[in-house]
Amino acid sequence: MMIKREIEETLINTLRRSPSVALMGPRQIGKTTLALNLGENINAIYLDLENSIDRAKTQDIFSFHTANKNRLIILDEVQRTPEIFTSLRGIIDQERREGNTSGLFLFLGSASMDLLQQSGESPAGRIAYLELYGINALEFPETVAAGNINKLWLRGGFPESLLAPSDNDSLGWRRDFIRTYLERDIPQLGPRIPAHTLERFWTMLAHNQGGVVNASLLGRNIDVSSVTVNRYIDLMTDLLLVRRLQPWTVNVGKRLIRAPKIYVRDSGLVHALLNISTFNSLLGHPVLGASWEGFVIENILSVVEKKALPYFYRTSSGAEIDLILEFSGVEKWAIEIKHSTTPTVPKGFYIACDDIKADRRFVVYSGNETFPMEGGITAISLALLMQEIQNRQ
Repeated sequence: MMIKREIEETLINTLRRSPSVALMGPRQIGKTTLALNLGENINAIYLDLENSIDRAKTQDIFSFHTANKNRLIILDEVQRTPEIFTSLRGIIDQERREGNTSGLFLFLGSASMDLLQQSGESPAGRIAYLELYGINALEFPETVAAGNINKLWLRGGFPESLLAPSDNDSLGWRRDFIRTYLERDIPQLGPRIPAHTLERFWTMLAHNQGGVVNASLLGRNIDVSSVTVNRYIDLMTDLLLVRRLQPWTVNVGKRLIRAPKIYVRDSGLVHALLNISTFNSLLGHPVLGASWEGFVIENILSVVEKKALPYFYRTSSGAEIDLILEFSGVEKWAIEIKHSTTPTVPKGFYIACDDIKADRRFVVYSGNETFPMEGGITAISLALLMQEIQNRQ
């Protein structure tokens, strides 16, 4: 089953206006499939930099580019050779002088550009950045057809996990994925961290999904310092496996929570780390509400692109908004997230909406109907809210 990714059109348009594009996302999220499908329809050449033969071809990237002039060069797993960016700056500038200003390079990477720049040099001003998220609620056909997103929520957005023949096969794939990251991928890009230590840490983050992490407490549980804990979080954020959701801290005259909230980004990985194999098991697990919250946030952010900045809001007295979308600094959407078919909204949400002067107020719930609630709040399904964001000019 082939799932069409909504970012495909954006990627094509970006290549038409930019000399190079970096498409980032964790391993196995679908970057290579998307790039190869694109390459079938245009004049492109593909190199996998994890392959020693392909990697050798880029040792003299100037000559390789000359031999493949007028072709889109796709470089996969570019985090393996971040030093290549230094040479690419000269190539791009030379092509610009010749009038070739678009569609020269497509980089695919399994780490954020911030991590790559620690050991290489990004062609600043010569590159556009896109991120490929997991399959979302608008891309998965069963979501719209059945009005049911439980399969996507349980298994997460990695294509091989989502499309596995059974829940057990899906869970097995995710466990293998976690093991590969722990034993191979993270050691390649980060400090030498014992796999069992990092697995315990990752699992603790899953248990604390959506929480404001106490680095000192986490550190005591795995016998490392709070500084080391923050370094681990930095690394997993750079690998696009963990999200730091920043607090909205504009002065409202109240004591605000100013530490970020931490989410394991893929709900399927949350469930694999916690050994949740079926939807019934998830319904009875303490992580249920936090898992739904993280799943909803990640789906929403997959369609936000650069339209808005995401935050959360919490005061020491209990006023709270799960997600704020701030559009161009002039419009704020407040979003409460509830896993219930009959959502209720706590008093703290109304207070928080008044604090930030929210322009629109939503509660995303697990039902399919859209209906008004007290205080100008709209109850809405995840898929319909994502469409609202897409349709916003």
